[in-house]
Amino acid sequence: MKHTFVVLAYKKSNQLEECIKSVLNQSVKSNVVIATSTPNDFITKMAKKYKLEIIVNKESKGISYDFDFASNCVKSDLVTIAHQDDIYDDTYAEFVIKKYQKYPKSLILFTDYYEIKNDQKEYSNINLKIKRILLFPLRISSLSKFQFIKRWAIRWGNAICCPAVTFAQKNVPEIKFRCDFKCNVDWYAWEKLSREKGNFVYIPRKIMGHRIHEESTTTSIIKDNIRTKEDFQMFQKFWPNWVAKIINRVYSKSENNNNIKKNKK
Repeated sequence: MKHTFVVLAYKKSNQLEECIKSVLNQSVKSNVVIATSTPNDFITKMAKKYKLEIIVNKESKGISYDFDFASNCVKSDLVTIAHQDDIYDDTYAEFVIKKYQKYPKSLILFTDYYEIKNDQKEYSNINLKIKRILLFPLRISSLSKFQFIKRWAIRWGNAICCPAVTFAQKNVPEIKFRCDFKCNVDWYAWEKLSREKGNFVYIPRKIMGHRIHEESTTTSIIKDNIRTKEDFQMFQKFWPNWVAKIINRVYSKSENNNNIKKNKK
């Protein structure tokens, strides 16, 4: 069985090297490559330093195309799209591979996670607690093949953290993310995959870190109110319009969690 971390690099990120180090430092060795639609000297320098292959997406048309390219640019049983700002604890690959061996019909396997704000790890907050409640039914792996259980975790909001996800490539379609969204491309993919036969395997261990900062794509999209509009479109896939409007109004308040306050010097 082969597992690959595809580090999705964009322009110049100060966190790229930390991400690369984390995926190279796994207790179970995985293949690691870099995928990018913005090749530059900085990314090349990082690749040379850690002796990694760079795979260039020459026909990028947006973030959803970049995600699909990253998931399909290698031949591997399992693929994790590692976002350049995020990090993985050294047992991430080990737990994912063990779960896949037990549930070979999995569509996706994903872990719990912690947030990184101002370089501090935050293991619990209101947003994370709500997501863990929504994911609770998926703790029973034997139930994770049922469509109702899979969709329960995402019908109230996007409880699945994209960089925490590993794809079982032979069980999922090649096109997973492609859509017109700017923010909810991952939620769109989970909704699409939830209709397929196979498991959504949840590993309730906080073994990857998702960074939230002022320059992040999600934060900038929230400021432009794009996410709220896309959230409503997603809720419409699960609920009648009037219910979707109510849930969306409540859900939008969680966006405040992306407002980062800088530490005072």
